[in-house]
Amino acid sequence: MERLDRLKIINRMLLEEMPQHKKFAAQFTDEILSQRQLFRSLMNVRPAMSLSKDYIELQDRILSDEQKEQGVVDVLSLPTTADPNIILWRGDITRLHADAIVNAANRALLGCFHPCHGCIDNAIHSAAGSQLRAECSKIMDIQGHEEPTGQAKITAAYNLPSKHVIHTVGPIIAGSLQERDCELLASCYLSCLALAERNKLNSIAFCCISTGEYRFPADVAAEIAVNTIKEYLKNSNGEMKVVFNVFKESDEEIYRNILQ
Repeated sequence: MERLDRLKIINRMLLEEMPQHKKFAAQFTDEILSQRQLFRSLMNVRPAMSLSKDYIELQDRILSDEQKEQGVVDVLSLPTTADPNIILWRGDITRLHADAIVNAANRALLGCFHPCHGCIDNAIHSAAGSQLRAECSKIMDIQGHEEPTGQAKITAAYNLPSKHVIHTVGPIIAGSLQERDCELLASCYLSCLALAERNKLNSIAFCCISTGEYRFPADVAAEIAVNTIKEYLKNSNGEMKVVFNVFKESDEEIYRNILQ
């Protein structure tokens, strides 16, 4: 079966579950890129419902094939900075083979429901597959309330090359930056590191928590991230590899200046 055929079939499956989106789907063409965009859009808006075996097999085949094409980057193959346990890498976090990658989540912890949105939460859930939202939903059902800012939860990574995803909710900046915002951002990094250590993970890749949609100043956030992680590694007996994963050239420059 060709990729286009797989995409058309899985889109039909999703629209059978969610017929309210058929009018939205009508704007997409039969070309492969258009059908792929439709697939991601429908996956993004799909609630955490039960998943059929046929859906999972087809979805996993599509995502696996794409991962092979994009290529996987092993964090242990990347050069370190002046600190042998710290790595700076610019690229797509969903390509990283690490024990865990960190997702900058929202308080519902269910991923981004805006079709093809550019946030890291959307990218990670879209590459992992619908199983990730389903697991997060179970966690939140048990918890019974929204995820507090500064804490973290761990899940499997499903179709991502990493073993786990660690989800943390960063502070949202409304107005001027406050000391409490800085404390909460530091708590995000500490919570993720502590969770990784409890699960005996040896490598973790952090995105730039809170600096996108949540409007935390990038330079201040980077200082907090580096200082918090360096202090944690200094006081830890482990040899955890920590990756600062950036996507923008400006963020790479900020981190490089701090880490040099």
